[in-house]
Amino acid sequence: MTSAIVAFLCLLLGLFLQKLENFPLQKASRWVNFYLFNFVLPAMALVYIPEIKPGWELLIPISAAWFTFLLSWLIFGMLGKALKWDRQTTGCLIIVAGLANTSFLGFPIIEGLYGKEGLPIALLIDQGGSFLLVSSLSIVVGTIYSHQEGKLSGIPIKIITFPPFLFLLATLVMSFLGWKTPDFLLPAVSLVARTMAPVAIFAIGLKFSMDFDSLRSTHYWLGMGYRVLLAPAVVYLVYRNLLPAHELPFKVTILESGMAPMITGSIVAIQYDLKPKLATLLASLGIPISMITILIWYFLLG
Repeated sequence: MTSAIVAFLCLLLGLFLQKLENFPLQKASRWVNFYLFNFVLPAMALVYIPEIKPGWELLIPISAAWFTFLLSWLIFGMLGKALKWDRQTTGCLIIVAGLANTSFLGFPIIEGLYGKEGLPIALLIDQGGSFLLVSSLSIVVGTIYSHQEGKLSGIPIKIITFPPFLFLLATLVMSFLGWKTPDFLLPAVSLVARTMAPVAIFAIGLKFSMDFDSLRSTHYWLGMGYRVLLAPAVVYLVYRNLLPAHELPFKVTILESGMAPMITGSIVAIQYDLKPKLATLLASLGIPISMITILIWYFLLG
């Protein structure tokens, strides 16, 4: 409850500063994004990823996040071409609708519905799925859809010089070798990692505006429909053949697949200037919408 109150206050602060006369909004947004990408995401990698024990049995729940992101890329890529959307709209929907809010929203919901037994599964889906995706493929999509075709040669350099991706690779190696983050570093990096939710919400507040044109647009509801309805429905149909439908891993996988759009994913879209208003609306208003649909999925799963 405390974290939810803090997050709400950070949202209000962002909204207040956005309207404050002479406040350097663009500069503040750049600094907040810089902090998230260069400090918070690397800190999260150091805290969580070395704790994951590699194993083939972990790949099934983790793969659901990759499956839904790639499916988003396929669906919105095809729709964008067929309906002649601009590249920024297509890229925004691929990233923001393709990534679920599996941590800030997912962790407390999974714990509330299934207790602490569900948290390790949720953590695997988040760190092995959503976190890896936002540090890698979302950058590929952002680069592709925010530039002209002739400038795509710079994609590999952008990815390998992206700080979260570098830390991701380093911590994956640590995980496979059984190395842990040094104890003397853990208090500091854990403190920075815990700022992810409030700072990301603050960043949303700095950019958020109730754009009724976007809210009424087909793009918004296609993105939300994919994220909270189609993605978990497809995961249910596919993964019931891979996991026992009555057991906890399957249920957590379905619910995590139906969470609201990922806040950090919307920050990536904003960073690449992929329809910032649409991105912020999907991530922010998606939270109350998905809380309703998650409860429906919960009862359907028994």
